[in-house]
Amino acid sequence: MGIRDWSLRDPGLSELGFEQCKELREKLRTTLPGRLDAGLDVQLVLVSPMTRTLQTAMAALDWLVATGVPIQAHAGWQETTDNPCDVGLPIAEVSPRFPAVDFSQVDPVWPEKKTPEAQRYAFTRRDLVTRAQAVLAELYARPEKVVAVVSHSAFLSKAVSGSMYANADFRIFDFEEPGEVPPAALSEAAALSKDELPPLVYRLREWDETRQGHGGMGWSLDDVRNIGDELAI
Repeated sequence: MGIRDWSLRDPGLSELGFEQCKELREKLRTTLPGRLDAGLDVQLVLVSPMTRTLQTAMAALDWLVATGVPIQAHAGWQETTDNPCDVGLPIAEVSPRFPAVDFSQVDPVWPEKKTPEAQRYAFTRRDLVTRAQAVLAELYARPEKVVAVVSHSAFLSKAVSGSMYANADFRIFDFEEPGEVPPAALSEAAALSKDELPPLVYRLREWDETRQGHGGMGWSLDDVRNIGDELAI
């Protein structure tokens, strides 16, 4: 996929992408296991149902899946824009290629982003940050102590955490204590104007291990965005 070639529908990883995943795999295998003192015993993998993230998850985390860690596709972690390159394929088309992934809980509106029913996946600043808060609220409420998420740099950086992500890099976070605004307020986002943000009830605090190391792989910039910056209204 060319840097400006947005017309390809749900493209997969390039040869370089797979090579980066090999490096990521080896780094994660030495960083995560045996770190129970640091709380890095991964119990679940959540992955965007797009081809490149599914490929990344299986190339870099197959060793976790082999030990019985479940891997679930989740539409909430998909890419930001509604350009063809950021719109996924129907589950019936993509799921046979990834038999280890559980697609049963993917939102039925997937891969639509432009209909009224798919408003939560729309490409606006308000809707993207609302979606980010929704997936963070769900993550916070999950019973698993440690969850690995395979998502997209634009969504993670601009809407979820503010940290920068190079391709195939990773960062480790804890939750801060949720704010005082009740989670129900997230459901009222449709009443906001497109230039307003929902309340940022859920925020992440990055570990020094990746914050001071340019990401877990050492490939990422150290800049930190404000949530919602650089997202189109």
